[in-house]
Amino acid sequence: MADYFTHFSCLLDVGTPDKAARVLALFEELRAADQDADDPEVAGFTLARQDAPEGSTLWLHDEDHGDVEAVIRFVLRLAEEFDLTGLWGFQYALTCSRPRLDAFGGGAHVIDLGARKSVGWTSSQEWLAAALNGEDVDA
Repeated sequence: MADYFTHFSCLLDVGTPDKAARVLALFEELRAADQDADDPEVAGFTLARQDAPEGSTLWLHDEDHGDVEAVIRFVLRLAEEFDLTGLWGFQYALTCSRPRLDAFGGGAHVIDLGARKSVGWTSSQEWLAAALNGEDVDA
């Protein structure tokens, strides 16, 4: 039997050490609430401070099976609650413990933090299918 994985590792600068501490506290509150939730809010990734305690950069990554959609929801929530601005993005990899057709790939997402929305994404699987069908893959 094959195991399928989604992996990612990315940084998010929230601007100030105070905001970073508040984000970490929010994450821990949500994680505790997720223990009894049918639809956990922050399952599928871990959050840690990337730099020294006086830094503002946070590291989001998966431990085993990442949840790309949970990361997007969480970052959009942070953008709203902490008034984050600018563009932010991350990429992910789809892997498998055994060789399987269509089991490998990946993608990337870009979020406009100020507008509080996803502005673009790509999937290597969809890109490859389009390229093999003769579509303009640079459009």
